[in-house]
Amino acid sequence: MSEATGVSVPESAGDGEPAGTASDASGGAGTTFLSHRQIMILLPGLLLAMLLAMLDQLVVGTALPRIVGDLGGATHLSWVVTAYVLASTITTPFYGKLGDMYGRKKLFIFAIAVFLAGSALSGLSQSMAELITFRAIQGIGAGGLVVGAMATLGEIVPPRERGKYMSYFMVVMMTATIGGPLVGGWITTAISWRWIFYINLPLGGAALVYLIAVMKLPARRVEHKIDYLGGILLGVVSTSVILLATWGGTEYQWGSWEIIGLIALAVAGLAWFLMTERRAAEPMLPLHVFRSRNFSVTMVTTTFVGLGLFGAMTFLPFYQQTIQGASPTVSGLLMTPMMVGSMVTSVLAGTLTTKTGKYRIFPIVGGILMAVGMYLLSRIGVGTSRWETAIDYVVLGLGIGFLMQLLSLIAQNSVELKDMGVATSSRMFFQQMGGSLGVAAFGAIFAHKLTSSMSSLAAGGKLPISGTSLDPSQVSNLQGPVKEAVFAGIAQAVHTVFLWAVPFTVLVFVLALFIKEVPLRGRVTPGEQQPAAEAEALIG
Repeated sequence: MSEATGVSVPESAGDGEPAGTASDASGGAGTTFLSHRQIMILLPGLLLAMLLAMLDQLVVGTALPRIVGDLGGATHLSWVVTAYVLASTITTPFYGKLGDMYGRKKLFIFAIAVFLAGSALSGLSQSMAELITFRAIQGIGAGGLVVGAMATLGEIVPPRERGKYMSYFMVVMMTATIGGPLVGGWITTAISWRWIFYINLPLGGAALVYLIAVMKLPARRVEHKIDYLGGILLGVVSTSVILLATWGGTEYQWGSWEIIGLIALAVAGLAWFLMTERRAAEPMLPLHVFRSRNFSVTMVTTTFVGLGLFGAMTFLPFYQQTIQGASPTVSGLLMTPMMVGSMVTSVLAGTLTTKTGKYRIFPIVGGILMAVGMYLLSRIGVGTSRWETAIDYVVLGLGIGFLMQLLSLIAQNSVELKDMGVATSSRMFFQQMGGSLGVAAFGAIFAHKLTSSMSSLAAGGKLPISGTSLDPSQVSNLQGPVKEAVFAGIAQAVHTVFLWAVPFTVLVFVLALFIKEVPLRGRVTPGEQQPAAEAEALIG
């Protein structure tokens, strides 16, 4: 209920049934939600947590070329992102399930504290190895930020009304997406890339204070058995698959014992995980949620969205700061058309979904636009102007806006309230898993193409800089045929990455066709039965 300093959030009781809220005066067992006023009191804290996670990913992107120039290790560039995403991927299911079991507030506080510790350490890094390690610590904290925010929203707002509140999240995400690269670029140019990590500290402190003051949870005593084994096995499978994508054909031959060992570990870990989840009293990832066709299709779709989008977009700042001659600040500004396009379609989709209750068309259209956008970006080269790439970014952004939030909504609407955290964390897990695979796989493709080009120049004695620490400022100082050859190598590497991303985005469209138009749940009174549409969603 509403308090002087906070809002009580509906939590799952010990038996798994949702507890009453302020709108449920009788405290009945029916599914009820908070009023608009109560939601708006709590919403800023959730948005701060989302902003904290979003800013870090986006601020770091524009600084990567400078980081490589300072610390070296261009061939490990993708691991600055992969370590972060991998750590958050492994911990995401824990945050989702434990939030369902014990409540979200303590996990929020813990996640923010760990994230801030990782941020401070990342800023102090003296080598690429240290930075990758500390980015992993950041990722452990980040795993609980977005999941906690989105799962809490799922508990306090009915699906039919959730679209308009998700628009607030999308606006924050787009603000971070536009402002993050700009702030990151300015800090990198004017001060140092290290301050892109230190900037998280005041923002995270504000999120901590607000959540402690406003998010008042009811005191409860529950007894649960945590599925540690399931979580560990899921982490083993995730790590094995990502290392396989990262090292296969680059660090190790596909027929080497290291790669074969990773394949065997992933298969054995998956088989053990499935057996464990079938028997666990409180499974980390309950397999029954996959009986819903919408839920299963959404998980596969979001994997390919993450793979294509995050995998390919990682290397755009490098292209912009070398071939297009943009500073880190301008590099962030060049992404604005994509973010504006994404924000427009996200708000439009959220508003229309709330008004009509219909949503199936949006992921389909989003898949088409995303595939077209990736194809357009696969055609960029040395002579592509900023205006041409801006048009490509707009098309891609329009597709993203129709996909990201709607996939979360569909996943949450496909499960019972007691599994809200599982649904949210699963959606984030599969997206992050796809992103990790994309960054790792496309990073290997990018590094292979770029290293091949740099090696041929170095062998001829024409390259005065090291290919492993290729900094945009160094590239700009090159002259004549050497500069042209380096530009051609970078352009070819980026072109190849986006070309590989196109088929995966086509799959997003194909999968979206299999989504069913299941009515969104609305507010129900205590004791009222769940609508038949929900039962249909749960059995597919």
